[in-house]
Amino acid sequence: MPATTSVQRSDYARPTISEQFHAFDAAHLWIYTSLERLVAQRLAAGATRVGMKALFGVLRWRRPRGITGLNNNYTALYARRLIDEHPEWAPAIEIRRRRSP
Repeated sequence: MPATTSVQRSDYARPTISEQFHAFDAAHLWIYTSLERLVAQRLAAGATRVGMKALFGVLRWRRPRGITGLNNNYTALYARRLIDEHPEWAPAIEIRRRRSP
């Protein structure tokens, strides 16, 4: 009888959204700095709320051919990162409970 190898489910599992985000973020560092700049500009202009999806739209509009993979699944993760690094922005950036890893 041939030897069998044990293959774990994780060997075939698709990366989690968090894993996909971290890989994308590492490959596109300018996106975070652009979002950071946009939030700062909006708040300086008097905004009390800033929507990440709206900011993603701004980035897409400014670079229509230069952003492949700017996935709306990443909006919450960028929002959390911005709040982690700028806790004073927490009242202006809405976040919700995460449902996926």
